[in-house]
Amino acid sequence: MSATTSVHPPRDPRRRRRTTRLLAVAVGALTVGSLAAAALPASAGEKGGGHGHGQQGRYQDVQLLSFNDLHGNLEPPAGSSGRVTETHDDGTTETVDAGGVEYLATHLRQARKGNPYSITAAGGDMVGASPLISGLFHDEPTIEALNKLDLDVTSVGNHEFDEGAVELARLQNGGCHPTDGCYTDKEFKGADFPYLAANVLDEKTGKPVLAPYWVWKKNGVKVGFIGVTLEGTPGIVSAEGVKGLAFKDEVETINKYAKVLERQGVKSIVALVHEGGYPASSSYNYDCDAPGAGDGVSGPIVDIAKNVTPQVDALVTGHTHNAYVCTIDDPAGNPRMVTSAASFGRLYTDTTLTYDRRTGDIARTAVKSANHVVTRDVAKAPDLTSLIGKWNALAAPIGNRAIGYISGDIGSTGTESPMGDLIADAQLAYGKELDPETDLALMNPGGIRASLTYAASGAEGDGVVTYAEGFTVQPFANTVNLQDFTGAQLIQVLKEQVSGSNEAAPKILQVSDGLTYTLDLTRTGADRVVTDSIRLGGAAIDPAATYRVATNSFLAGGGDGFTTLGQGTGDVVGADDLTALEQYLTANSSASAPLAPPAADRITIVR
Repeated sequence: MSATTSVHPPRDPRRRRRTTRLLAVAVGALTVGSLAAAALPASAGEKGGGHGHGQQGRYQDVQLLSFNDLHGNLEPPAGSSGRVTETHDDGTTETVDAGGVEYLATHLRQARKGNPYSITAAGGDMVGASPLISGLFHDEPTIEALNKLDLDVTSVGNHEFDEGAVELARLQNGGCHPTDGCYTDKEFKGADFPYLAANVLDEKTGKPVLAPYWVWKKNGVKVGFIGVTLEGTPGIVSAEGVKGLAFKDEVETINKYAKVLERQGVKSIVALVHEGGYPASSSYNYDCDAPGAGDGVSGPIVDIAKNVTPQVDALVTGHTHNAYVCTIDDPAGNPRMVTSAASFGRLYTDTTLTYDRRTGDIARTAVKSANHVVTRDVAKAPDLTSLIGKWNALAAPIGNRAIGYISGDIGSTGTESPMGDLIADAQLAYGKELDPETDLALMNPGGIRASLTYAASGAEGDGVVTYAEGFTVQPFANTVNLQDFTGAQLIQVLKEQVSGSNEAAPKILQVSDGLTYTLDLTRTGADRVVTDSIRLGGAAIDPAATYRVATNSFLAGGGDGFTTLGQGTGDVVGADDLTALEQYLTANSSASAPLAPPAADRITIVR
């Protein structure tokens, strides 16, 4: 099958039951947003009004539990990836350990208790860029975990296309992997929940590759869900992964299917949008609506929210891995809830949608929402513990192997990160093995998925880097490619970090040892890269000279808006990037002489 083959709609999910609003036992009612600008009639608070006497009141609270960007993080993420920042009433902050599907399951199950009208939805990137326990098995473990979490529906995200539309169809519908076969004695059953991809079309047929929408129904209550990923997905996914697919405008698509749902009599609609925003605070419980509605968030999701039809009652978003619960006015000037639950299963959002049985719509003045921490101080869900144990046993012979030693944490955050420097150095060293004339290496920041932590994640001991930890950092299996560029092209590449499609949200490449320059953030556009400051080995870049550059295959294809990197010549394709990192760590570290974290001082930043 080619990547252009349309994905069949999912088989009927094996439905189960539910529950609704967060009880006092669940942790952290934080980041509370509310549209309670006008009071509802007295029956609004009644869960079905006279419900115990076989009667239904006008208003019915529907619980919407949501999360996004899980990325196969079944086990509690390590380091900063497994923490959230909380602000206390006195203004002080602390970090809280969070995440892990054993704990997420417990929190969701607690939240559903006493709430028969409960839906669990997700905002995409459930799989892709996953740790070894899931990524090694083409994310089958994550789909199995989501089934156990009783996920009802999710949108696709860009990472759902890392392995192409055909593989996404397999995750939806089941079946053994076409190359690797079955991993256990049971055939993979696929997802119990529908993946929605309203704006992802097969170029040949012009039809969505997956179902565009889905409707939840219970006792006359109907809530429709429309799922989209960001229109820019082709620019951040390998070309092979999106071959034969077209990605359409998010707003136009949502508005189109909102009309379809309304014609079917569905007036309560939630959009699952794999695109996001940038909050004003790193604390998950900051007030996004201070000083005014939606003032605490910026970025692409704001324009989307302002233009999506008022027929849509709430937006569950993702992609940026940030946390926010905001009200942003719809085109009619009415406030509408827009939420995101960070990433990696560290938070979930609990939203109450008050359904008006008389109109079939959501009473927006009564919508309430809050993000909650997936703390690790609750009991683990035994069924998820069993699932993790099963897959860990299969992954252990590969994942537990030591590949290097470090003397401290090697972080992956910041404009230039120690982890970015390490990866670039590893690719330069590997490039020189392929061709001694290799001059430098460039690494895209989005390809660096985690830090390396000094503290042991298992029984390997402090400072030991295992293959599984390396896999978590670089899970994409991109190859290391060599290409020739002129000096003028190399300068242009660096300027593309902060211009063109990257002007509004710069993507700063991580650079290998010997390449230095100044990034002046007080300037605008391409001028933020100071041309005269660019040096290689202390010498200015010669625009007419030829330079041999190592990148991964994603960048070599012009990914992330680096169109010039797609114009190189003299291509040589090597092994995958994780192999390069493993070889570098093995060659440059030992138990008695661990590798020190790079200083991250190659890019001089002026603010």
